[in-house]
Amino acid sequence: MPDPTVPDTTVPDPTLREDLRSAAETLWRYHDLGHEPRRCDTGIGLGGRDLGAARVAVELFHRGMFPILVFTGARTPRSADRFPHGEAVAYHEYAVAAGVAPESILLEERATNTYENIVFSRRVLAAHGVRPRSVLLVSRPYQQRRAYATCRKQWPEVDVVCAASRQSLAEYVSGAGDAKRVIDSVVGDTQRIELYAQRGFAVPQEVPAEVRAAYERLVAAGYTGRLIS
Repeated sequence: MPDPTVPDTTVPDPTLREDLRSAAETLWRYHDLGHEPRRCDTGIGLGGRDLGAARVAVELFHRGMFPILVFTGARTPRSADRFPHGEAVAYHEYAVAAGVAPESILLEERATNTYENIVFSRRVLAAHGVRPRSVLLVSRPYQQRRAYATCRKQWPEVDVVCAASRQSLAEYVSGAGDAKRVIDSVVGDTQRIELYAQRGFAVPQEVPAEVRAAYERLVAAGYTGRLIS
């Protein structure tokens, strides 16, 4: 018999209806591009509410995947409680403590969204005389597709590869501790795939019928906290 004091990490939320759980996992798989990390001229760690992207970026740096690492992210309302000095600063502190030489890290401390992460990081690199031909974007798992599409639009001359922690939705929710917030975010990123392409921020991405249906099911169920008009 399962121990009720031990959280069930095989599903994103044990109280979630099966159809909604399936829909959330469909979106989670859609955003995972499945890129195999390879050596690039520069790594870019996109800021967020946790250190997940920083951990992956540091691991990839130590594996020799890039010689220069940019951390990008401002102090935002969504992360200020955890990173009062800003996301990029917190990532930098983590990376240095994990053995990355400070001179290998550049900081971009103004970006508040994925578009700015890409555009401002490019400017920081150029200001330091670095014009990469390839970049490895490190982000939250569900941010991969949007980061890729944004980079292809705003920085079309570079070869872009995406990386994130290899986690199931259930594992990610277990670490975040808030299934509603995570699923809201996954739904919001799905909306942005088409919306931001229409607005000229990103290249278009195919949205399969099963992904569209899963998105609509979750929106109808109230997972709308990260939708934009």
